[in-house]
Amino acid sequence: MTDFRLERWDERAPELQRRANTPEMQAFLAGVEPEEALTSRHRRILDGMREGDTEMFLIVVDEAGAVGSVGYWEKEWRGETVYELGWKVLPEFQGRGLAGRALTRTLAHAAARGRIRWGHAFPRTDNVASNGLCRRTGFELLGEVDFEFPKGNPLRCNDWRFDLAGAGEK
Repeated sequence: MTDFRLERWDERAPELQRRANTPEMQAFLAGVEPEEALTSRHRRILDGMREGDTEMFLIVVDEAGAVGSVGYWEKEWRGETVYELGWKVLPEFQGRGLAGRALTRTLAHAAARGRIRWGHAFPRTDNVASNGLCRRTGFELLGEVDFEFPKGNPLRCNDWRFDLAGAGEK
């Protein structure tokens, strides 16, 4: 197992986003994005962190720097405010348990805030790795839903829900 730490999203993040903006990494999303989309997302994340409705972390491995990201942000979903969770790990660092351990820490972080009861993840139905991660991390599968990411790009996703009540910081 590879040792890592979570560090708050900062000016190292755009380089990570560029490294992850490949056909392989974007296969379950909208494909490779233009630089403007990466820049805009970075600004939205920083703004959300300042406003307190977003928490994003870099997954940092000593010898390699930022090798992934994980985080959560507020979203209105079916009449209530929930946290939506998202993550990515660069291909050369996949299969080392980083995503699962980083997601577990991030869920504990969200739970410790004590503000929102439910965390949701929406991996595409055919994304075996992310759906497996949700299952292993303790999410409950609620079913399939239609989703858009980015806006205007329809996706068929699974709606996974995690009960943050009592999960606490670990």
